[in-house]
Amino acid sequence: MLRQYLNKKKLPDLPGIYIFRDYQKRPIYIGRATSLKDRTKSYFANDLIETRGPRIVDMVTKAKSLTFEQTDSVLEAVLLESSLIKQYQPYYNVDERDDRSNQCVVITEELWPRVFLARARDLEKSEADGTTPYRIKKLFGPFTEAGLIKESLKILRRLFPFRDKKAYDPRYESFYQAIGRSPDRGSESDRLAYSRTIDHLILFFEGKKSQLRIQIEKDMNEAAKEMRFEDANRFKHLLHALDHINDIALIKDNREQSSRSNYRIEAYDIAHLSGTNVVGAMTVYQNGNAAPAEYRKFKIKKDTNNDIANLAEVIFRRLNHPEWAYPDLIVVDGNANQLKAAENILKARRINISVVAVTKDDKHKASELLGDPELVKRFKREIIAVNAEAHRYAIKYHRQKRSVIRGR
Repeated sequence: MLRQYLNKKKLPDLPGIYIFRDYQKRPIYIGRATSLKDRTKSYFANDLIETRGPRIVDMVTKAKSLTFEQTDSVLEAVLLESSLIKQYQPYYNVDERDDRSNQCVVITEELWPRVFLARARDLEKSEADGTTPYRIKKLFGPFTEAGLIKESLKILRRLFPFRDKKAYDPRYESFYQAIGRSPDRGSESDRLAYSRTIDHLILFFEGKKSQLRIQIEKDMNEAAKEMRFEDANRFKHLLHALDHINDIALIKDNREQSSRSNYRIEAYDIAHLSGTNVVGAMTVYQNGNAAPAEYRKFKIKKDTNNDIANLAEVIFRRLNHPEWAYPDLIVVDGNANQLKAAENILKARRINISVVAVTKDDKHKASELLGDPELVKRFKREIIAVNAEAHRYAIKYHRQKRSVIRGR
């Protein structure tokens, strides 16, 4: 796709979702934006490969057209993006499609439904073995950014007060009732009112805002006709709140995430005891967060007290799995020797992935980061965190192997 094509689109400086499409107009990538104009322009920046990685560069190259849908708030863009990704399964949204550690919004099938987050992989497991402790009325997601959907639920709870997962704790529930974040539960009329609230919430999650407004206006007029003026006033305030959603926190989080969106960092570490029971570990940070479902263990084929050779074996074996999404950045534990070893393997395989090495001090704390200074600056927090996670994961696997051998 050419920049000139985008300039002709004249996208607004407003929130919404955008869809890159192929020559058959099929969605190949779906994203959301605080500003559609600024966000889509970023795909033609000179540093795109550093900020978004080679996969997104490939996507832009193959895209033939772009469509968009403006929303009234970032909150609505977040929900619409997730819904469309789930519906179309675009190829370049591979991370959103495959990561079972993503969060889903659960609405339970109960007399007084609860609304809360659950991990997609936990839902899959409990459904498979029949241990789900609740019936599900509606399920939305998965959402790739846990912090963003948590903040979204906080905003929605102010509009549509709901019971959450801890609602069975009387003290907890009383507190949220007192601040207007959970419904009163004194009479049948309270239950019916709460049932309407849940219906309204479902319509919002489904992106049916026009239908939701019609329903609320109908409820408001009926309440006024029946002289339930307190209810009518509440519906009036809800209509106003829908048109003036305060999602400043989402805008801030969206900007922080945008520099890391779809950015995958893999870290590798080796663990052994004097060259015995040698193992390797790979841990992953995706979009600025740990992705445990993507972790991998490697049993080194030959026990040896040679960390560089062992690291080379692990990286070589990892690259033999093209079905695993390639990282945008590789992190190794060590010094310039480990850095060079990893770079040489990638060069031999003609794979263009940057490498950073984390050098430790006597207390095994990160003392120096070796590699591209710009990447080190941009992803310092994630590099240190994923490196520490690789060390933890490798040590855990090593101890498991030793305990198995001792138990024989």
